Amino acid sequence: MELASPRGGSNNEAKAVGLVCSAHFFAHFHMLLLPPLFPLLREFYGVGFTELGFAISALAVTSGVAQIPLGFLVDRYGARTILIAGTFLQSVAIGLIGISPVYGVLVALLAAAGLANAVYHPADYAILNASVDKKRIGRVFSIHTFAGVLGDALAPATVLFLASFVGWRAALAACGAFGALVAALMWMNSRILQDTGQAQRAAEHQAGGGAPQRTGMALLLSTPVLMGLLFYAGIHMTNRGFNTFSVSALHELYQMPLAAATMVLSAYLFVAPIGVLVGGWVADRAARHDALAAACFLGMGASVFAVAAFDPPLAVIGLLFVLAGFCHGFVSPQRDMMIRSVTPPGQMGKVFGFVSTGFNVGGVIAPILFGWLLDHSSPRNVFWVIGALSLATIATIFATGAGQRNATAKA
Repeated sequence: MELASPRGGSNNEAKAVGLVCSAHFFAHFHMLLLPPLFPLLREFYGVGFTELGFAISALAVTSGVAQIPLGFLVDRYGARTILIAGTFLQSVAIGLIGISPVYGVLVALLAAAGLANAVYHPADYAILNASVDKKRIGRVFSIHTFAGVLGDALAPATVLFLASFVGWRAALAACGAFGALVAALMWMNSRILQDTGQAQRAAEHQAGGGAPQRTGMALLLSTPVLMGLLFYAGIHMTNRGFNTFSVSALHELYQMPLAAATMVLSAYLFVAPIGVLVGGWVADRAARHDALAAACFLGMGASVFAVAAFDPPLAVIGLLFVLAGFCHGFVSPQRDMMIRSVTPPGQMGKVFGFVSTGFNVGGVIAPILFGWLLDHSSPRNVFWVIGALSLATIATIFATGAGQRNATAKA
């Protein structure tokens, strides 16, 4: 689907991208503020790590459940107001944790933060798709992803740094206030955030003519979109295998010191954002995003199969993780461009909300699967399964890519 360049030219386009990506930064930033504070929270609330884990799960569950309904709301009522409200609600919920007196309030606030967090993928992609010239949309999608990755990376260090000076309560309040400031800036500049409401949908349909397109649940249950959901789940499960369990697997498999195994994982994590930005630049020039995405998963699969099969030295494992991390980052803009291409006008919110629940599905399955493998089988199997998931995901890529080529042919 192609949209004209937004009114107001490149200056307003840059502002819109900056505001939306700032909101996405805080979507990720806020979600990773609490884990570094677990030892302090455990003592303050008088609970164990299991209870704190349950509180984090409350955020993940409400976010996953709410994404699809919020996608429908975005397409019906527009993304702009919903994104501003979600950014503000999440920021307030995180800030209030600093004054929450009991564990039950902590769970409630995290559930509210999860509900607010569910707005980002449906609303962000709807606004970016309407606000950005189609010639730059791949790069903009990569910047959007990069902003979220940056939020993940900066959250632990930031909250611990602030807590060392003002205490953990004030640190959370300050981090919440920063997000609320972004919400205020979006509200003050809301006119430049192009929306995807009924008027735009009607105008695009009138301009396009032809047979009516699938909408609602019929669209979400179509093969390309369902395969897109599985594509997202495969991406998240392979990434969870790397960033959550690879250190333990390397330590168990090779008796590698934890510091060395963590350094290997860091190589994967730090090169992934580079892959995201390079992938966005390539995505704007590529015609076969599915072929590029499939090549990335082949690269990831080959990397972990080599770790599992050949017992390479530490330096080689590090290089293999660098390759896997670059491929994981590179695939993200291709993923977003493929989903965009199979989405009819005015349906961006619900489609991205639906396929993004694949992240939640993968987030539920992967920890259990890889934890079981470490407990009950050889740690080598962690890498075999990551590789197998990478190869299995290729089938979903080509199924979604077939929908992309059909949509292009019809256009």
